[in-house]
Amino acid sequence: MVNITKKSSTLRIAVATATVKVSKQETIDAIEQRKIPKGDVFEFARAAGLFGVKKTSDVIPDCHPLPIEYTGITYEIAGLTIIITVEVHTIYKTGVEVEAMHGASVTALTMYDMLKPIDKGVEIENIRLLKKSGGKSDLKNARFPEIKAAVVVCSDSVFENKAQDTSGKAIISRLEQWEINVTQYDVVPDEINVIGDKATELSKNGYQLLIFTGGTGLSPRDVTPEAIAPLIDRNIEGIMETARRYGQERMPYAMLSRGIAGFIGETLVLTFPGSKSGVEESIDALFPQILHLFKVVKGGKH
Repeated sequence: MVNITKKSSTLRIAVATATVKVSKQETIDAIEQRKIPKGDVFEFARAAGLFGVKKTSDVIPDCHPLPIEYTGITYEIAGLTIIITVEVHTIYKTGVEVEAMHGASVTALTMYDMLKPIDKGVEIENIRLLKKSGGKSDLKNARFPEIKAAVVVCSDSVFENKAQDTSGKAIISRLEQWEINVTQYDVVPDEINVIGDKATELSKNGYQLLIFTGGTGLSPRDVTPEAIAPLIDRNIEGIMETARRYGQERMPYAMLSRGIAGFIGETLVLTFPGSKSGVEESIDALFPQILHLFKVVKGGKH
């Protein structure tokens, strides 16, 4: 099974179709008039399709068991063809396209089984995914080369060359997948004035994205929130709430992070933990969807 532990739960929707073709008009008439010997084809097939959606992970080895929030199965008759449409919704970490296609296929097979006693020419012609949405796949091709970014490491030990930076370099590496070029990389000590001055300097120099790593915890030298908070013009509480919630689902101490986020002028400032795993989890929780706000602040719509 593919590891989905890094993914976040979002609304996922998939729509699949299948077509069943009969060989004579009499079969269509019998379906519409509820005269098929085995019963009401549409209702039996719909019930089977619902089970098919729910049981997908039982028969497709690499599919994850997931909560199905909604399934809708509808039919359209076009000549001698019955078009089955299956729409599936979930709020989960992975999509439901296979569930929708499996539901469509089971619905079609049930129709075939019920119709074959009166029509030996029944065929299942096509099963396909019509559309899907939700999750980061919607943004998988998003690129933001226009964003000017800077990363600042807040650490006494790294500043004094007593330790190596891993978190700042991890941020730079992860941002590259969205073609965000970090043109400024600094290491500063855990001093309120130094951190604040660096934030002011970089915001005035036209950086659109400024990420601090380190100093967001509760040790005596963790002062990054105190340095940044007075400078923020527009606080965005939901950003770090999202990051903390994501982290808390994976380790028990994420609730102790005091990271904050917001705008200093036109610069989005994020304050991440100082560990490599902490910044990677923060990026997994927030990116690339957070980059949508650069469009919003210019007057664009959600």
